[in-house]
Amino acid sequence: MLTIVWGVGGVVALLLQALVRLGPIAAEALGARLTLLQVAFAVVWVAFMAHAEGYRGFHLRFSPRVVARAHHLARHPRPLWVVFAPLFCMSLFGASRRGVWVARCVLAGVFALVLVVRALPQPWRGLVDAGVVVGLGIGLASLLYYTAMAWRGRPSPVDPDLS
Repeated sequence: MLTIVWGVGGVVALLLQALVRLGPIAAEALGARLTLLQVAFAVVWVAFMAHAEGYRGFHLRFSPRVVARAHHLARHPRPLWVVFAPLFCMSLFGASRRGVWVARCVLAGVFALVLVVRALPQPWRGLVDAGVVVGLGIGLASLLYYTAMAWRGRPSPVDPDLS
């Protein structure tokens, strides 16, 4: 039980930290006087991120896998893996070769995109961040949904992808 809370809770904390950090930047941009091009970009970008990052990335793949891996680790604890449970739940180790590779590439890609987006001037940075905030918000809700379903006895619908 504590392993699940630590594994999933660590991932939730990472998502919350990003939302708290990016939310005000997005709100500043959305509260500014925007051109028609900026409004059109914001609408399309937010819709795209809601679908691509929020639904397809988080809801269908990442969130159910995090929960499945947390439950697996709780049933089959390894001391070092339990210590690093959030990283295990994110498939950064203890997954198939492909799963670890994909997780690490996605993480590296996110870091690279963060560096690029930070260099954008407002309101463009905030508009990009608005889409990210929507995607992360859907991801957080999805993670909590799958966690609640697992607590109710409905296992995650995806394979935990173990090594």
